[in-house]
Amino acid sequence: MSAQNKPPLPHDFFPPIPSFTVESEDVAPDARLKDDQVYSGGNTSPHLRWEGFPANAKSFAVTCFDPDAPTGSGFWHWVLFDIPAGVTELPAGAASGDMTELPAGALHARNDYGSKDFGGAAPPPGDGPHRYVFNVYAVDQEKLGPDADASPAVVGFHLRFHSLARAQLIGVYEVPASG
Repeated sequence: MSAQNKPPLPHDFFPPIPSFTVESEDVAPDARLKDDQVYSGGNTSPHLRWEGFPANAKSFAVTCFDPDAPTGSGFWHWVLFDIPAGVTELPAGAASGDMTELPAGALHARNDYGSKDFGGAAPPPGDGPHRYVFNVYAVDQEKLGPDADASPAVVGFHLRFHSLARAQLIGVYEVPASG
């Protein structure tokens, strides 16, 4: 699929907002995801660290979305919100396993695997490269509004109206066709 034929990203339909910086020890911009971030590999949430967000941010949200999934609506791999404003880094694995590294008060909405955690990359074999869009949102209120039973769409709706700024990091992953 050529770049001009790539499906849009969810926030492409939002009004423009300022950006800030997100970095990772596990995800390099536009580079192949590590096996740790693959569903059949480690299935481990990546390390993320952010800075340069508006000083009036009262909380953060983190999402991972695959717009290239062959579903007609993409695929949500991670939806974490109500991260306290004092937290500016998530260690690798914070949203996986026993989640003891998850900040107190942070909530997971269910991902498209149906679980409330990080679900790694799992594109169909031969479907070409998929983009895994990690977004960190600076939010204008301590509690975004939805509870942990919300769908990714409901969380996205609230983020549309309560995001002060957004940071983005995109990794890619592909499973070659077998045979």
